[in-house]
Amino acid sequence: MTSTRELDEDIPTSATRMSTADLPETVPAVPTRAGFRRSVRLDPTIAIPTLILVVLLVAAVVPALVAPSGPLDIDPAHAFAAPSLQHWFGADESGRDVFSRVVHGTRSSLMIGVLATVVGLGLGILLGAIAGLGGKAVDFSVSRLLEVLFAFPSLLLALLVITILGPGVVSTTLAVGLSKAPGYARLIRTQVLSVRRSGYVESATVLGRSRWFVISRHILPNVAAPLFVLATLGVGQAIVWASSLSFLGLGATPPDPEWGSMLSVGRRYLANAWWLTVFPGLFIVLSAAATTVLGHRLQRRLKDR
Repeated sequence: MTSTRELDEDIPTSATRMSTADLPETVPAVPTRAGFRRSVRLDPTIAIPTLILVVLLVAAVVPALVAPSGPLDIDPAHAFAAPSLQHWFGADESGRDVFSRVVHGTRSSLMIGVLATVVGLGLGILLGAIAGLGGKAVDFSVSRLLEVLFAFPSLLLALLVITILGPGVVSTTLAVGLSKAPGYARLIRTQVLSVRRSGYVESATVLGRSRWFVISRHILPNVAAPLFVLATLGVGQAIVWASSLSFLGLGATPPDPEWGSMLSVGRRYLANAWWLTVFPGLFIVLSAAATTVLGHRLQRRLKDR
């Protein structure tokens, strides 16, 4: 028989062994106040581009709130006035305030950029989804069409569309949108094929889910996230291309306050009135850089998930 002393010696040992095994390997650290502040602090690469875009949106929606005068208000007495406290960005050949024209031109430039991106992205979704969800014959046909369209430089394809439709703001928007569609379609096709071959889509198919259920519940939601990044990147590119077409005289026409047309007029006086070209060009660069940096940052965060 086992003695009472031996039992008393065994009990603490087993209890100690059990309690040690039940303890976690590492004790979770309690977040400090400084660590919490670092976790909630905004990323400058997102905060700064977002702030620039918010300012541009305010100027586009309510330009009268920012601009001191109308975009077509002439004042011949102040023609070619240099930048000053009265005219922050100087005045043009007719005495019109360049700052007011740049602010009012934000609406036209952003509208063209956003609508062109919507046109290109919508057509790209249509072609990419047809290629990715159709059979091999459909995928082959659409892919060959995209390769032919993608062989043309985007600006050259836009010029071809404008040659057919004629110059103007509407034709510029359609031209830029159509020229961007092949690139969007190829990316969306690749994304659709990747999601279509995933395990959860195959599981839903094996369980007898309908084709529309698989597309609406699994494929489209997983393709939608990259589309937001594509749209953010595309707006800046569309603004640059639309301004380029207006600079060539194929988009908005003077005296409309559009950044590209302002560049086109200002180049005639570049030697004596540099402000007519510098400030519209600066806003084109700011808008394109803000959307591009924000889009790349969102794309990186999406990949890190």
